[in-house]
Amino acid sequence: MVLSMIVGQTLQSRFAKYSRQPLSSGLTGKEIAEKMLRDNGIYDVKVISTQGHLTDHYNPVTKTVNLSQSVYNQSNVAAAAVAAHECGHAVQHATAYQWLTMRSQLVPVVSFGSRWSQWILLAGLILLGFSNLGNIGMWVLLIGIILFGLTTLFSFITLPVEYNASDRALAWLDRVGITSGKESEQAKDALKWAARTYVVAALASLATLLYYIMIFLGRRD
Repeated sequence: MVLSMIVGQTLQSRFAKYSRQPLSSGLTGKEIAEKMLRDNGIYDVKVISTQGHLTDHYNPVTKTVNLSQSVYNQSNVAAAAVAAHECGHAVQHATAYQWLTMRSQLVPVVSFGSRWSQWILLAGLILLGFSNLGNIGMWVLLIGIILFGLTTLFSFITLPVEYNASDRALAWLDRVGITSGKESEQAKDALKWAARTYVVAALASLATLLYYIMIFLGRRD
């Protein structure tokens, strides 16, 4: 939890700092996103504005790059990094990047698991407290562990997806000259801290999974 707070606060600080750094090319997040899509031969994806802060994402179902208002209309290093990163996901989708494909296939079961796993785990722990329901509790706990394990797997599969999208974004920004020198380093730093939030989330999920596995194994013994 402490590590998550540190990374989250650092991310907010970095993006606030780089949002005050004007982009020498003068392009807005929307213009950068549209250019990156065109340069990669993608014409069926729309760039739209969405509410919130750091709510930027690519939706493969609707084929839209959704940019927050602080990115969509702004011309700064942070906006450039975020816009290009989300387009990196669109490029992954268009090229059938294997890790993105794998993650997409897990979405239905993970959606169910993330919604119900904690309740099933709790039910299992409660049932374990009754001597006559211990065996049932073990089975319920095992089902919860399996469901939670799928969400943990999903969080780790997300890591190469996010890092690859950032690599694609930074390489393209440099190649076309939208960022250079100090701007390139700042864009790289911003995306590095964004990626670390996913790393922390994955480690937290793994730690929780191991905790429940230890309870299960302890009760079996």
